[in-house]
Amino acid sequence: MHSVDREVLETALRWMSEGRRVQLYTVATTWGSSPRPPGAMLAIREDGQLVGSVSGGCIEDDLVYRLQHEPPADALPEVVRYGVSADEAHRFGLPCGGTIVLIREPLSAASGIADLLEAMCNGQTMRRTVDLHTGHVATTQVATPAEADVCTFDGARLVTTHGPGWRLLLIGAGQLTQYVASIALTLDYAVTVCDPRDEYRDAWRMQNVALVRTMPDDTVIGMRPDERMAVVALTHDPKLDDLALLEALGSRAFYVGAIGSRRNNEKRRERLKLLGVSDAAVERLRGPVGLHLGGRTPPEIALSIMAEMTARRHGLPVMSLIDVEAGKTLVS
Repeated sequence: MHSVDREVLETALRWMSEGRRVQLYTVATTWGSSPRPPGAMLAIREDGQLVGSVSGGCIEDDLVYRLQHEPPADALPEVVRYGVSADEAHRFGLPCGGTIVLIREPLSAASGIADLLEAMCNGQTMRRTVDLHTGHVATTQVATPAEADVCTFDGARLVTTHGPGWRLLLIGAGQLTQYVASIALTLDYAVTVCDPRDEYRDAWRMQNVALVRTMPDDTVIGMRPDERMAVVALTHDPKLDDLALLEALGSRAFYVGAIGSRRNNEKRRERLKLLGVSDAAVERLRGPVGLHLGGRTPPEIALSIMAEMTARRHGLPVMSLIDVEAGKTLVS
């Protein structure tokens, strides 16, 4: 996995290992229009080099200026506010009176960044709590995926979550799967690839992805899909795809898709109905999978798949390949 959080934390840890002083800024709360959501992070080194983002750029410039010209008085975390007045909101590009509250945290070995990163690399989603009064940092593993988006600030404690809050199961370990998995990793998905075929598994060379050889339908059952999991079949082989889709369509997975032409997917829908899948469940199948982007190469197809999955994840209307081939204009 190589998420945005991980990039910020890895860079901050490397700077600290080099003996540099590092400040970590986290968006705690926002009001009105805000370029970045709560939980977004920015790390700034003592010489002004930075990684991550908490706004569109103007706030970052001011934070660098403050760090270099107004060093903090102590080593405890503190609250930094922007956009309290209309003039300041305009100056820092916060439209409609937007306000951002940041937590500035001077990092040290006691900040637990190394342990946090290790847990994230192991596919765990972690909760990090910073006590502003004492500077104490505590990390605990998130028990259920439904808790993975939590970011709260009560004026005394900042609670953030880090690591994959979403899961993706890909059926088939072919070339397209590698491109889909690569994009999914950057979007904070914990990716599992299932392929019982030796020739495909032996050629797999991708790190940070779980590769399993169990039959796809057994894999779906074992993973217990919920509202934060997607399943995409990419083998073109009905013996592998259909039974996995049968189980996925009967689950709570927020997205179930299958590669293939409209004709092949219509045949697949008929097979699924013969296997006992209800009409309503079959309607959930995204096949042909992906948005209508016009691409035909594996990277372009992977992009269209992850774009549609992202839109569905956020509940936005999309123009998918299904809709284009059916002559529709826009669906939600």
